[in-house]
Amino acid sequence: MIIAEQKPINEIIKLTKEHRKLLVVGCGSCVTVCFAGGERETEALAAGLDLAAAKDGRKVKIEVDMSVRQCEWEFIDGLADKVEAADVVVSTACGVGVQLMAERFSPKLVVPGLNTSFMGLPVEQGVWVENCGGCGNCVLAYTGGICPIARCAKSMLNGPCGGSQDGKCVVAADIDCAWHQIYVRLKAQDRLDMITELKPAKDWTSARDGGQRKIVRDDLKIPRPE
Repeated sequence: MIIAEQKPINEIIKLTKEHRKLLVVGCGSCVTVCFAGGERETEALAAGLDLAAAKDGRKVKIEVDMSVRQCEWEFIDGLADKVEAADVVVSTACGVGVQLMAERFSPKLVVPGLNTSFMGLPVEQGVWVENCGGCGNCVLAYTGGICPIARCAKSMLNGPCGGSQDGKCVVAADIDCAWHQIYVRLKAQDRLDMITELKPAKDWTSARDGGQRKIVRDDLKIPRPE
């Protein structure tokens, strides 16, 4: 899932302090699961903005709403009336949701309430780690289900590097070496021969280096009437 965390409150205040009618919109998907932009966090952010305005002597009206997902058109259309009545919208969705809100309700000002961090998973309560680089050409079948793009500091396809020591990354002693983990996983699967197969240099055009990416599924498209 997409992992995010709330922007510093002072930054959000700075982005909104010139406006009197605020709409704070939460998202019920990934950012709810990682406790960054769900209903509780959205209400708390609105209360914080209201308190800051009162402290500065500013009169503001703050509305709060939730969307099941802000990354799909049909889920944000119901916000239209509240967005129209607001001077500024604070979205506590990921960056995708913020951009969709800004596009759907243009030229209304939509600002982010979160910093989108990475795609990952919870490893324990309150701890999330990055596990996928979204590179567009998945190699997990060859690396024991461990992503070297996201989890190796050098994104090496043929590892480990010479700096790996005692199963730890050259970057820091508290970071596990991804290629050590890959070795252990492949050994447990009796597939260590996979690690000896030299992988060619990656074609990064399938990742962000190739520009904005798009997937088209013709079998899912609805024909437009002529």
